[in-house]
Amino acid sequence: MTVDAHATAPAGDRSAAPPSAASAPPSAPSSPLRALGPNWYASVMGTAIIANAGAALSVHVPRPALLAVWTLSAAMLAVLLVARAAHWIHHTDQARTHLLDPAVAPFYGCLSMALLAVGGGALALEVPGGVALDWVLWSAGTAIGLAAAVAVPYLMVARHEIAPGTASPVWLLPVVAPMVSAALGPPLAAHLPEGQPRLTMLLGSFAMFGLSLLATLLILPVVFSRLTHYGPLPLALTPTLFLVLGPLGQSTTALGNLADAAPGDFGALAVLYGVPVIGFALMWLALAVAMVVRAARRGMGFAMTWWAFTFPVGTCVTGSASLAEHTGLDAFTWLSVALYIGLVVAWAAASVRTAGGLLSGALLGAPRQ
Repeated sequence: MTVDAHATAPAGDRSAAPPSAASAPPSAPSSPLRALGPNWYASVMGTAIIANAGAALSVHVPRPALLAVWTLSAAMLAVLLVARAAHWIHHTDQARTHLLDPAVAPFYGCLSMALLAVGGGALALEVPGGVALDWVLWSAGTAIGLAAAVAVPYLMVARHEIAPGTASPVWLLPVVAPMVSAALGPPLAAHLPEGQPRLTMLLGSFAMFGLSLLATLLILPVVFSRLTHYGPLPLALTPTLFLVLGPLGQSTTALGNLADAAPGDFGALAVLYGVPVIGFALMWLALAVAMVVRAARRGMGFAMTWWAFTFPVGTCVTGSASLAEHTGLDAFTWLSVALYIGLVVAWAAASVRTAGGLLSGALLGAPRQ
């Protein structure tokens, strides 16, 4: 199928954008970089989680395959960082428009999570120099994530014009980024000296867990209220329902990793919290799948929102794998494997369609005047 440039823009649904975001001077030159939004970092996240989740499974996944996928994600990150820097330099007006667009600005959380996911994979797969690389990417990703968790909600309150009925799971992206830092901080703590440095890292990760969890609890009721009062999301945005799985799976993973680092402090909490949250995640997964099937029957085509099928599901894989380790239940092991198979299938579909859209020029085509 032909992918419409607006359907695959960072917002996924341009109807939510203010008039200034949708207009451009008639003489604006065509440039692939101009259409490159922060949502593209979701493809890095979705690729890196294949390696990270595979490394977390208790069943064997060939390391060369995981390393190959991680290398691909690292290369994608490097290319996107350069391309996005060029976007800010050469298309500053469009970059500023993205920040003032309530449908686009939340995707700045993806930059943080892309850095964190690639760094976490380097440590989990024991890539040469992985510890140093993870420190750099975790530090940068955490700083950007904390900034986005404050700046994007501020813009939503002070600068964005948000119409009634336009709330979507995309709003979770900036506030879930600190939860990714919380999940990937404890493995790094093992490389710090015992005492104050290690304790600071662990409690700092727990603080980011709380920050992200409470912010998520503020947003989820608004999203569900929008669904019940205004009906299903637009077709292109329907895959974003999977984003709700992100804070659920990632928070379970975070407490599991904290329990690995400090069993006496977090061991029981990881199970008491994780089991019911994964239960809710499975309920939401069933609801999201049903809504996607409904949208597909009504003609939902490919859009970059398909990457929402990847990273959030991957966090449920790591969360389930963590519960399998802390409870000893085979049921969680098989759940993590089943979710991982679905993750790989979703990643393959999103990757193939994204590559096809890039080769055809549809994904980065200049917006229609």
